[in-house]
Amino acid sequence: MDSSGIDLFTPFKAGKLDLSHRVVMAPLTRCRAICELPNAAHVKYYSQRTTEGGLIISEGTLISNTAAGYPNTPGIYTDEQVEAWKKVIDAVHAKGGIFFCQLWHVGRASNQDYQPGGAAPISSTNRILSDKFRPHLPGDSYGSFSKPQALETAEVGQVVEHYRQAAANAIRAGFDGVEIHGAYGYLIDQFLKQSINDRTDIYGGSTENRCRFLLEIIRAVADEIGLDRVGLKIQPEAEFNGATDPDPLNLGLAIIERVNALQVELGSSLSYLQLPRPWSMAREEQKLEESARMHKAWRDVYRGVFMAVEGYTGETGNKAVADGAADLVAFGRGFISNPDFVHRLKNNAPLNPYSREAFYSPDPVLGYTDYPFLDDASERTARP
Repeated sequence: MDSSGIDLFTPFKAGKLDLSHRVVMAPLTRCRAICELPNAAHVKYYSQRTTEGGLIISEGTLISNTAAGYPNTPGIYTDEQVEAWKKVIDAVHAKGGIFFCQLWHVGRASNQDYQPGGAAPISSTNRILSDKFRPHLPGDSYGSFSKPQALETAEVGQVVEHYRQAAANAIRAGFDGVEIHGAYGYLIDQFLKQSINDRTDIYGGSTENRCRFLLEIIRAVADEIGLDRVGLKIQPEAEFNGATDPDPLNLGLAIIERVNALQVELGSSLSYLQLPRPWSMAREEQKLEESARMHKAWRDVYRGVFMAVEGYTGETGNKAVADGAADLVAFGRGFISNPDFVHRLKNNAPLNPYSREAFYSPDPVLGYTDYPFLDDASERTARP
């Protein structure tokens, strides 16, 4: 433990979060759903990784029948999906875990094969995603992105309603809260980033207009389930799926300042703000320093629970918490290959290596639920 007396295993309480430790399981797309339904494999996978008083954020979960861009991803927009999720949630709750559902729409990062009737994917723009990126298609192949259809001004509100209904469905299924996915070049980020948003209506142009879609979604979801059950993930800095902005620092500040104002207006706070570091860790030292300065600026401005994620180890995660750079730290790949990741982290135990080839495999066991626990008792309850 650092001299500050705070580390990853110091309990944390804020709003509706009452956590026994600060190690969060990050949302991880794993492509194991069948017909957009979670199944017995999901029950085992999430249950294995549950710790009492630990927070898990689900894989990206589709808010509508236009939201998909990867194969075998689960949804939360039908009654059948709600019922299927209940079994997974019950298994997590039975071990004392806290479970949030990540609400996801990929926007133009899709292909017509995923769209109802073979329609064009929806987006903020009509411009197609660069062919330097390739979508993972149904049938486990790779192809090309389809030309999107920019939402008409009146249609944007319909998508906001999909987020609201998906949040309501998540709570009905038994989730403890939801995370709005506003990062990585998916639909919300397609409105936020200047490199994509070429609109001339109230959702384009100025920073205020580009933030409008996100703020409408937060307000609608908060009105439905309460702001303190809502997490938000944004990434103004990273370039993924062609999403860049010429001034990421000020875009992030603009988003956060508007979220702060909304929190004051509603008399409540988001459950947390999750802000990933850039995915590539092999960057120029100058770029890394610039990134660190931006994240500190965002952390300093945000009035609420701040969650860091991407590339952390136990050592750097402890330092982030001890230094006040984050309240919570989310981990991804460590949880993939270590069902008892929290226990291993606390005890500085070695980690299982992961198989990248199995990240998005449809196999319900291989590279999913077959990673060993430290004591090889694969059915024991994970503990911090």
